[in-house]
Amino acid sequence: MARNKIALIGAGNIGGTLAHLAGLKELGDVVLFDVVDGIPQGKALDIAESSPVEGFDSRMSGAKSYAAIRGADVIIVTAGVARKPGMSRDDLIGINTSVMEQVGAGIKQYAPGAFVICITNPLDAMVQVLRDACGLPHSRVVGMAGVLDSARFQYFLAEEFKVSVEDVTAFVLGGHGDTMVPSIRYSTVAGIPLPDLVKMKWTTAKRIEEIVQRTRMGGGEIVGLLKTGSAFYAPASSAIAMADSYLKDKKRVLPCAAYLKGEYGVKGIYVGVPVVIGAKGVERIVEIQLDATERAMFRKSVNAVKGLVRLTKKLQDKTAKAKAAAAKKAPVKKKAPAKKKVAAKKAPAKKAVAKRAVAKKAAPKKVATKKAPVKRMP
Repeated sequence: MARNKIALIGAGNIGGTLAHLAGLKELGDVVLFDVVDGIPQGKALDIAESSPVEGFDSRMSGAKSYAAIRGADVIIVTAGVARKPGMSRDDLIGINTSVMEQVGAGIKQYAPGAFVICITNPLDAMVQVLRDACGLPHSRVVGMAGVLDSARFQYFLAEEFKVSVEDVTAFVLGGHGDTMVPSIRYSTVAGIPLPDLVKMKWTTAKRIEEIVQRTRMGGGEIVGLLKTGSAFYAPASSAIAMADSYLKDKKRVLPCAAYLKGEYGVKGIYVGVPVVIGAKGVERIVEIQLDATERAMFRKSVNAVKGLVRLTKKLQDKTAKAKAAAAKKAPVKKKAPAKKKVAAKKAPAKKAVAKRAVAKKAAPKKVATKKAPVKRMP
């Protein structure tokens, strides 16, 4: 039986962590890809050398050519610029849109049968660009956001109630940004919904709202602490959970950025919702009932995603026009005019010339002679 092949596009902090986790869980053989030669090869070798210690048997390799991802079963995309303090949203979109277009072209050529998970930010817009560039079915291209945001919410709740994270369930709807919607009604501790825990005096509504807000700002909190990059351990773990469900056909219900075709009253964009992930990719959109407050928050988040998508499209159009203008301005090399053929005068035949020369030489020069004086007879 052939082993699964996992291709990781981008060998940065998340890419390296993904490779290690995939190896530890023995999900398959791993290919690390990066445009910077040496980085993917070095990390792959380093992780491979840990396999005898950790006891896993996944093969690791690194490459800078898209040909290395040929036939991958799962592709996880982390390529692009990570968010840093002081960077504007426009800066991130402009750079990463171009990267997603290049990555999508590589996937289209070498791995058209893969299940693709996008991590690159701004997530909800970049997963759309990636899907359009690679042309794969929407059910096989998803964005990793909901699993991560839900994990953060789950951890903060466990800390608040001083219980194991294993006894907390939580999930988040909407876009991967400040307008995400951590679900209070559908989050529980040992099966007890959060509103009931408030009634039981375990916490207060105000404290729950503070946790919700911290969840929304979770990524920014880590960026502020690291100062030179963004989160990578939790994002990598979240993407691996999605890949695991696909490769093993677990059909887990996981929140992720999925393409909606009318569910939740949304059509034609990627938004974070709970889905069933199995061997066919996104096999079902789980459409939960929202109350009036939740619907309003979800609609606000969807509108924020639509704004990102519009901005991305605007930047793509601007880039396309700039390229077209540059192509027009580029000097066109004119072909040199063909030289007119001038009829050459026929050179006189060599023999005729020679005869004339000889005749001229042989002819005696006429010498003017003086007449002799006539002698008179005496």
